[in-house]
Amino acid sequence: MKNYTFYFVFCVFPVLCSCTENAVIQECDGYNLIKQPNGPTLGYSPKSGVKILDVDGLKFKDLNKNGSLDRYEDWRLTMEERAKDLAAKLSLEEIAGLMLYSNHQGIPAVTRGKSTYHGKSFEESGCEPWELSDKQRKFLKDDNLRHVLITSVVSPEVAARWNNEVQAYVEGLGCGIPANNSSDPRHSPQKDSEFNAGAGGQISLWPRALGLAATFSPKIVKRFGEVAAKEYRALGLATALSPQVDIATEPRWYRFNGTFGEDPKLSADMAKAYCDGFQTSEGDEEISGGWGYGSVNAMVKHWPGGGACEGGRDAHYGFGKFAVFPDNQIELHKVPFTEGAFKLDGATKQASAVMPYYTISYGQGEEAVGNSFNRDVITRQLRQEQNYEGVICTDWGITADEKHPGIHSGKPWGVENLTVAERHYKALLAGVDQFGGNNEKQPVIDAYYMGVKEFGEEKMRARMELSAYRLLLNIFRTGLFDNPYIDPKVSAEIVGCDEFMKEGYDAQVKSTVMLKNADNVLPLKNVSKVYIPSRHLPEHKTFWGGKVAESTVFPVNKEIVRKYYQLVSNPEEADFAIVYMDSPNSGTGYNIEDTKKSGNGYFPISLQYNDYTAIDARKVSIAGGDPFEKFTNRSYYGKSVKTINKDDMNMVIKTKKAMGDKPVVVSINVNNPMVLSEIEPYSDAIFLTFDVQGSVIFDLISGKYEPSGLLPMQLPADMKTVEQQFEDTPRDMRCYKDSEGHVYDFAYGMNWSGVISDERVQKYK
Repeated sequence: MKNYTFYFVFCVFPVLCSCTENAVIQECDGYNLIKQPNGPTLGYSPKSGVKILDVDGLKFKDLNKNGSLDRYEDWRLTMEERAKDLAAKLSLEEIAGLMLYSNHQGIPAVTRGKSTYHGKSFEESGCEPWELSDKQRKFLKDDNLRHVLITSVVSPEVAARWNNEVQAYVEGLGCGIPANNSSDPRHSPQKDSEFNAGAGGQISLWPRALGLAATFSPKIVKRFGEVAAKEYRALGLATALSPQVDIATEPRWYRFNGTFGEDPKLSADMAKAYCDGFQTSEGDEEISGGWGYGSVNAMVKHWPGGGACEGGRDAHYGFGKFAVFPDNQIELHKVPFTEGAFKLDGATKQASAVMPYYTISYGQGEEAVGNSFNRDVITRQLRQEQNYEGVICTDWGITADEKHPGIHSGKPWGVENLTVAERHYKALLAGVDQFGGNNEKQPVIDAYYMGVKEFGEEKMRARMELSAYRLLLNIFRTGLFDNPYIDPKVSAEIVGCDEFMKEGYDAQVKSTVMLKNADNVLPLKNVSKVYIPSRHLPEHKTFWGGKVAESTVFPVNKEIVRKYYQLVSNPEEADFAIVYMDSPNSGTGYNIEDTKKSGNGYFPISLQYNDYTAIDARKVSIAGGDPFEKFTNRSYYGKSVKTINKDDMNMVIKTKKAMGDKPVVVSINVNNPMVLSEIEPYSDAIFLTFDVQGSVIFDLISGKYEPSGLLPMQLPADMKTVEQQFEDTPRDMRCYKDSEGHVYDFAYGMNWSGVISDERVQKYK
């Protein structure tokens, strides 16, 4: 395998090289590098004002520009010593800024809100895409923010240049603290949510987390982490807001496909492999304790588990604010943390950061408040019981105001009556270190003075300094204080390189689950013509409230199809058919219009394609309560809902009728488990995919590869078992049995020989 680590050591095209004693200075595009035989390579910007100190024949960066070597500038000391020294030096305003995590930033900043460049729109400004927006300059300088969440980027080279611009800018401010840039998951071929907004770009493409789980291979997941870490660092990213290790015990949950499935043991093993892959530096990259220039901090989420949301409703909205534990299984939800992310096999030992979920973990602690406001959940259960000393960062927007349970806005669940500053203070008292989605330092400063009034200045200073230490430690661990700069040309070579793309594609193939292969119809031999019907989708709203116009679309790139088979438009001409579809989508479980008609707004979330009436739902909800609601019963008993993509089911039935005895292969892209009784009898073969490239199905159908994926979840027999299962309990549904007599249970899957029963099944089933 090629070694792609050298770009942190030298510039590929230096403009000028000179020697100072044994050190070599290289001038690169916008920054200088100092290579020294007995110390780390140092990177700095000539325009930042940073000078180089010579002490005992060694080179050091004078980051605070005071002309002397401070302990935090001394790379000979441990990371812990350096972080402690710098935390003690910071002003209240600097610590407050360090405790901020920016809202979503595109490169250039044109994807979210109105961003300006020198007072003009990006298009009018004449700026390069890697230049900083006015907003970014403000929160970096005026608010001392140093943690930036990156979404979409124009290209790897532009991302690298933007990183260098940011690092040069902040290097010239105060103590010269580098920016710790980060990303939500970005390796999926598709982007469809705020928490994977950077996906689908020029980067190696892998299946979503649920697909990684379907490989049942921690080895593959660890390798993904290693590859992703190299690509992240080449993009200027040193923190991953992942993995999402909630066990998905509620099959209707919107975020099901971002998890490793519903089994605690499998999720724990995948969490461990993922974090080890991302965080571990080896060889010349390692600084100490497994940390180094190739490391990416893993922010594991969401403590203590968000997968038990009542009725499947998600906590991005007020209508989904409650996680419930009717079977008292909250400890199971912690297993991926306690036995996975907090017990790594690698030298870094544990995930360096944790994000609690928005949810109110109902019945946990004395208050019904969101996890980040709940001292019992954060201090007792996480800090004390698990001895966790890493960074705890809130999910995004929990201190902002709620507009309505059905409007995507702030998420201050349980503390809606408090001011923004009071919410910051309550989260500080609960034990968090950082505020996601907050660009402004003033509420943190206000919270500090509330604490001074209650506890005195000495105690509050110590409390703030402790958070600063934790946050700085993660920046020191990744080597950013030594050299935060990267070579854009090398970044372009690394990100999405052929080798990484091939590994990602292989993982996509291994993630695909074959549920059915009637009469061993696959792999197909001696066929040449395929019929693929178009998909029809009515006008509908997305999860985020945006309107989608009615459309009829061809579901796969026709050029890909033609590489394998002749594409025909008439079923009668075809040798076989492929029907592409999605798992059922019935919406969010809430309709704000219903509240205007004396209703409570709550509706079922259906996992079947046909219309559904919830006659088996609980008549009284477990949890409820919101300032906008005059009731606490959120039951949807007796209400009906239509599935947006019902025509997917109709398309399968229609295609089978048209094809007669000729094979019909169904490919379902999975967001949630689904009831297959409406689809399976009309199919000869069924594949489940988890956001894969179009050629994967053709490579499997043709026999180029053999399917090997296993179900990381159960597929329910019907909606009755979905309603009767407990939101907090894994693998407690009655599973669907197909026409071949196979039960679609956890760890089920088929290859060409039949039902798979290998060591993976034995270990996890």
